[in-house]
Amino acid sequence: MSAATASAPATVAAGEGRIGLRANLRHIGALVRRNVMQIKQDPESMFDVLFMPVIFTLLFVYVFGGAIAGKGRQDVYVSYLVPGLMAMMGMNIAMAVGTGVNDDFRKGVMDRFRTMPIARSSVLVAKIVVEVGRMVVAITILLAMGFLLGMEIRTSVLELLAAVGLSLLFGASLMWIFILLGLTMKTAQAVQGMAMMVLMPLQFGSSIFTPPSSMPGWLETFTDYNPLSNLADAARGLMNGGAVAHSVWMTLGWAAAITLVTAPLAVAKFRNKS
Repeated sequence: MSAATASAPATVAAGEGRIGLRANLRHIGALVRRNVMQIKQDPESMFDVLFMPVIFTLLFVYVFGGAIAGKGRQDVYVSYLVPGLMAMMGMNIAMAVGTGVNDDFRKGVMDRFRTMPIARSSVLVAKIVVEVGRMVVAITILLAMGFLLGMEIRTSVLELLAAVGLSLLFGASLMWIFILLGLTMKTAQAVQGMAMMVLMPLQFGSSIFTPPSSMPGWLETFTDYNPLSNLADAARGLMNGGAVAHSVWMTLGWAAAITLVTAPLAVAKFRNKS
């Protein structure tokens, strides 16, 4: 191996800071196309997005709906559940990003990217862009299921779109956490196991499925600070009416804090991972 070839990665890393915004966006676009082509070649990777909203909606509506809203009144529960499931979709899809990043490193794909003259962040941002697109598909199917089961929007289309946008924004922030996990853990199975330990308490200790007023005091306190509860309540208020300012601002605050803390850590870990 020549000295010029051996010094290439170091030269790329040193020049990364000189990559301009236009070039960075061009790199992100190229990597997004690459990730989309991967999905096209492996359509089974979309099964979670296509079937998870259908299965979860039917399961929770007909298992919990009668007990919470009363027998034969599942349509009432649908309007409560679907905004909460929008928050759940984002977290479940975010988990797949971490396992995907870990798998790419194991296959050596990420090592190839790190020898190219592109910003390290563009590789991770491209992953998030594609996963946000998958979230859009999942939420669209979720809303379609909700309407089929009797859900009504009591506000306006603009507020419905605001609820979707808030869910996408928060879901994107969660992806940085799982990318960091994917870069830190040794195997995709370890990432998935750790993610489930985080997912289960946050999902079921929230207002996604049931009103917190029916919970013990200590658990109700936990749900008040649970970011998934804030997102579910914000989406619920935007779609069904009611006060939303506090929940919206809390959700935006959580999304900003998570991104500001974990995104730089994930990029640094990606740059230095051996």
